[in-house]
This record gives sequence, structure tokens and C-alpha cells, in this order.
Amino acid sequence: MKFELFKDVVLRKDIPEYRLKKGDVATIVEHHPSESSEDGYSLEVFNAVGETIAVVTISESDIEILKENEVLSARPMGGV
Repeated sequence: MKFELFKDVVLRKDIPEYRLKKGDVATIVEHHPSESSEDGYSLEVFNAVGETIAVVTISESDIEILKENEVLSARPMGGV
């Protein structure tokens, strides 16, 4: 397993159906190993006050680890 459970990761692509953007931070909650293709992960995404706003399943190549030279920021989600 490349990523550890319950660690924060960064999205490498937009997920429009959940109004998530590349660069948003999510927490890994489940690993989905695959024998025939790329592993997947379920991610929980929180708003700025810690409420769950989405749980998504995504391919391993669509997430990356947080780096020490990165700074977190807040953005409005738009819509509703």
C-alpha cells in the first residue's frame, strides 16, 4: 500500500460532481487493492470547520502526499 490509512492527501484532479478541486485536502479512510488494475482509495473530505462534505473513491494516481513546503488555504465551494 502506497498511502497510509487516516493520512491527509491532496487531490490531483477536480471532482466536479462533489464540487472538489485539484489541490483540496482529504483523509484516506479505506484502501481498495486491485490485482488487475490500479489500487483505489476512499477519501473523506471535510469543510473548514471539520464537517464531512463528501466521501469519494478515487484511483491512487489521482492523489498525492502533502509536502512540508505546502500551505493549506480555504476556498468557498460555490453552489448550494
